[in-house]
Formats: sequence, C-alpha cells, structure tokens
Amino acid sequence: MPIPGNLLTTAMAVMPHQDADRAIELALTLDIPFWPQLPRLNYYEDMYVQASEHFPGILLDLDQKTLRFSMDRFVLELEETLMHFEEPEYFDISPTYSAVYQRFLDMDHSKRPAIRGQLEGPISFGFNILDQDDRPILFDDSVRPFMFEFMAKRVNVQLKRLKQQNSNAFMFIDEPGLQFLFSALSGYNDRAAKTDVEAFLSSIDRPRGIHLCGNPDWDFLLSMDMDILSLDIYSNGEVFSSYAESVKRFLDRGGILVWGIVPTNVEPFSRESLDSLIFQLETRWAALQKKGIDRDFLLSRSLLSPATCCLVNPDGEKTVEKAFASITALSKRLREQYRLI
Repeated sequence: MPIPGNLLTTAMAVMPHQDADRAIELALTLDIPFWPQLPRLNYYEDMYVQASEHFPGILLDLDQKTLRFSMDRFVLELEETLMHFEEPEYFDISPTYSAVYQRFLDMDHSKRPAIRGQLEGPISFGFNILDQDDRPILFDDSVRPFMFEFMAKRVNVQLKRLKQQNSNAFMFIDEPGLQFLFSALSGYNDRAAKTDVEAFLSSIDRPRGIHLCGNPDWDFLLSMDMDILSLDIYSNGEVFSSYAESVKRFLDRGGILVWGIVPTNVEPFSRESLDSLIFQLETRWAALQKKGIDRDFLLSRSLLSPATCCLVNPDGEKTVEKAFASITALSKRLREQYRLI
C-alpha cells in the first residue's frame, strides 16, 4: 500500500511532555500516529542518545547530559558489536531508551491509514557526536561507513516491527544536519555526501523518507530515492516553492510531501489563525501550480503536520497541544474544501 496523502495529519515525534501517557494520547489524535520521543522525561529520550544505543565508542554521561565518542573505546567495542550484526533485535530500541516505543507497538493500529516511526539519521548523528579531538565523527573515514550501516540496521528493525502492527507503516529519518551539509565549515563535500546518502537510503526498506526543519539544498534532497519528505513549510515555504522542477520530479516518482505549517513556538503560534495558515499553504500550492504541478495531484500526495517540534516554550506542552489541535482542524477544513473526504 502507498503512503496516504489527501491532507491527512501526522507530526514530528519530539514532544515536550513529561507524562508519557499524555504524549501517546496526543500522538493518537492524528490520522497517522507515531511513538513520541520525550527528552524532558529523561536524557535517554534525546533523539541522538536514542540513536546511539549499542554504537561502539559512545560515552554517555546521564548526569551531565553529554554524548561523546572515543576512538579508543570504538576499537575496543567494535568486535562485540559486529558479533551481533546479524541479530535484528540488537538494533531495536530498548525500554531503557524509550518510555513509549514498546507501549506504542503493543497497541492496535490496524485500522489506521498508516503509522510512523523515526530515527536520527547518520548525517546529523555524525555532525553532532564529537570525538576526543572535538571533531565530528562524520569526518572520520574509518567510522563513517560503519555508522551508515549501523543506522540502516536500526531503521530496518524498527520498520519491520511497525509493519507487524500496520502494513502501511513508514519511517522518518530525522536529518536536521542536512542544512549544514554544504557549508564551508562542514569538512564533508557534497559529492561524498550524495554517494553516502544514496547508499544509505538504498539499504533501508521502503517506505522511507527524510524529515528536517531547516533549509537544505532542496535539489539535492528531492533527488534522493525516498518515498516521503517532511519539511517546515511555515519557515521555508517561499524558498521551497521556487524548486518546482525538483518538486514535480519527486511527486511524479510517487513521493509524498508533509507540509509542516502550524508553528509550535508560543509567539508565532499566537499571531496565526486557521485562515492565515490556509492562506500560506494555498499561496505555496498556487506558486507550484503556475509552474506546472497540478493542484489536485499535489494534494493527493500531501500530508499536513505542525511546522516543527518545540521543547523551549515557557508554557511547557500547552502550545504544542494547541498546534496539534490546529493541524487537525486545518486538515478537516481543507479536506472538506477540496472534497478529499
């Protein structure tokens, strides 16, 4: 079955809740639910920490909330990891690293149009994790190939488990680091990145996609062999809609776009309404239509979501919960308007 479109709803997984039950309850209000990541509950729930489970060389300090890498430790631990390389369960997320993952899998999602999981991607993981010399491990030629293979195994085992609950499950690879990939400071050129990312995606079972909130090279990203792309259109809509040729090729290949439109930060959320957000979406859709993308076809291949995750609001989870309610209301209005119900 294909990933559904028609302006159904989903969201990013990182949530500010400290109540796991409430977080799952909120995720289940959307058409395509997911298991929440709750870094305010404990440090294991941090998206980089979750991705690091069983990665050799990792130095995790729960008290100081730091995640580092040691090459000496990598060399010592690599053999142990390789001994488990053909054991899928070794690469799954343990109860220690997620308060909700197993609980989500134990629920009945069979009647949902789809469900979704996620894992931090290797580009962002490699940028964020620093070695003993304060150098991102992405730049280490001896660590990087292993890292891509390791993360692919982690994605595949999670997708397999999700598909046992709903055959239409799919995965987001969370890649905020892609927006920094082509900066002069990255130390990792675009040719190497393209080769690595293409090989990584080809080693992941379908359906597979990328989520990011930043503003990367959209031509680069839309050319990747993936099934779904989730982005913050609220902040990047004008730039994104200027890449109509690449967007059209992505859609024609069967791709799905997730339009992140409802802001989750207090200040921007407070100044928007359903009408203003619908206006922004329709402005982007009209711009793409003028460049040859049929609107009805575009909507059939579109989902809606909040624009970003947010952990810094002074009101905790309140504005995020309002944003979830808003995306549901916005979806209902647009689906009625465009006769997608």
